[in-house]
Amino acid sequence: MENNSRLGIIIISFNVRKLLKECLESIARETRETRHEIWVIDNHSRDDSVRMLKENFPQVRLVENSENLGFTRANNQAIAKCRCDLILLLNPDTVIQDGALDKMVRFMDENPDVGAAGCRVLNEDGTLQLACRRSIPTPKVAFYKLSGLSWLFPNSKVMAKYNLTYLDPNTTHEVDAVSGAFLLIRKEVVDRIGMLDEDFWIFGEDIDWCIRTKKAGWKVMYYPDAHIVHYKGVGCGTNSRKTSYEFYRAMYLFHKKHFAKECSPITNGLIYVGILIKAFLSWRRFLPSKARPNS
Repeated sequence: MENNSRLGIIIISFNVRKLLKECLESIARETRETRHEIWVIDNHSRDDSVRMLKENFPQVRLVENSENLGFTRANNQAIAKCRCDLILLLNPDTVIQDGALDKMVRFMDENPDVGAAGCRVLNEDGTLQLACRRSIPTPKVAFYKLSGLSWLFPNSKVMAKYNLTYLDPNTTHEVDAVSGAFLLIRKEVVDRIGMLDEDFWIFGEDIDWCIRTKKAGWKVMYYPDAHIVHYKGVGCGTNSRKTSYEFYRAMYLFHKKHFAKECSPITNGLIYVGILIKAFLSWRRFLPSKARPNS
């Protein structure tokens, strides 16, 4: 069967039935111009997500996994099958607003030198989600972020480079990376640079993909005229221990892949120790607390 869709939307689902339904409804409501197809890869949900999809969205191309393969491998399942001109990685805990998908497709058509792009991603309260436009987290950039200096000096082009808070969020500009919650990429770029790196189970794969896009000669752009709402953290909060572990493992993998060869053994050692300390401080909240004696 010949595919005439311009846009392939890929959504990874894991125990987010209610949010997924709201996301799919928003796509149908807000996408009027763009021929599109929707792929939902279900990572063995236990909350009747699959039944909900079959009953309410029979047009969705559903893949049912027998286990949780993680974000990256699940996305690659659909990417390998999608034949659309444009591919959108979209989180299930998002809501499309004001024709955002149509606007993004028009933006890509008008800018053929753009290989990947992201929209303005908003928190539930309407504030900007800073992760929707980022720089490459080099050791220096990451240090300013992790030390809190980027928060203290949000207008500094040096210390606030991680989230680019010195740039006007209302203007279109080239960036190093956009958020995997909404990442639009050309199929021809994927054909050239390859699919997502499955060494990353979740986290880091989006920045890695953007870096590879730029190295291949394409631009990565932030386009604020299109916007969505992202209920950040809800979609992966069902397995918080695993998610926390993968977050810090991704930091290690990302540095090892992109920067370790350029750093001295001492610098690498300090960075890995720093990641380990951050991970330990984060994992403490999962440890059982001792029962407090009655006062």
